[in-house]
Amino acid sequence: MSVRNRTTLFTAVALAAGLSLAAVTPALARPATGHAAVVSRGDARDVTQHVADFYGAYIDAAWAVDDKAAGAETKALRAFYLSPAAQKKVAAYEAEEHADGILFAQNVPVRWHVAYAGSGAGHATSRVTLTWSDGPHAEVTRIDVQSDLRTLKITDLKPAD
Repeated sequence: MSVRNRTTLFTAVALAAGLSLAAVTPALARPATGHAAVVSRGDARDVTQHVADFYGAYIDAAWAVDDKAAGAETKALRAFYLSPAAQKKVAAYEAEEHADGILFAQNVPVRWHVAYAGSGAGHATSRVTLTWSDGPHAEVTRIDVQSDLRTLKITDLKPAD
């Protein structure tokens, strides 16, 4: 085989290997679930981020029904993120409605989204959107969460109109 033919052959093999690797690499980079990886950042001073952190941790703990620490975790999260008045309001709702006063439901959503909804008089409102199932007709509910801008504590929660 001539030098030119060997060079052409090696070039073709290298090109084929490179193209194969380029095709396989994105598939290998995806998590096993097939969903794109989620990268998260935060700002400890951002009131909406504070609400998102609370709902993320709370829902994670509520999902963990087999974990004996989950009940204590949800109580600790409430104590840390909610003002005493908001904690009392949540407890009253739960006693009356026999449902979770953070989620306003008896079950746990599969997804959540938190967005800034406005501010004034030293408070900010975040709109929490809870998604309860998958698919094109998934049930969605919304909660308006009011927070104190100085302490970042949640001061009120209510189903959105």
